[in-house]
Amino acid sequence: MEEHNFVVDLDSFDNNIPSSAYVQAITDCTLIIFTRKDWEDLTNTIIGWESIVHKIVKKSVIQKLDGRSPLVSEDATTRYFAFMEKYPQLLHRIPRSYLASYLGITQSSLSRIRKNIS
Repeated sequence: MEEHNFVVDLDSFDNNIPSSAYVQAITDCTLIIFTRKDWEDLTNTIIGWESIVHKIVKKSVIQKLDGRSPLVSEDATTRYFAFMEKYPQLLHRIPRSYLASYLGITQSSLSRIRKNIS
């Protein structure tokens, strides 16, 4: 995930249950955490907040679906090129092992792909 985005486990948050997911920052970042009460206060204070949140959630769902589809239907080189195009600023900031995992390939396959396009 790149800068200026929200991370949330909606099921956990909406149902007030512990999350089975976790977030790990692999680069320096500023993390803003909202408690459930903070979130409710925002909803009660900012007119149209629920509409804003709805738009953010909708955009996130679309991005998630767009990101998952190619992982199943495209070859590894195509997935790598798509990542390069979509997230050029992340390409050299994240460890290769994480990139390979995200692309659903081994680190050696990633190295081969990078070598072949150099």
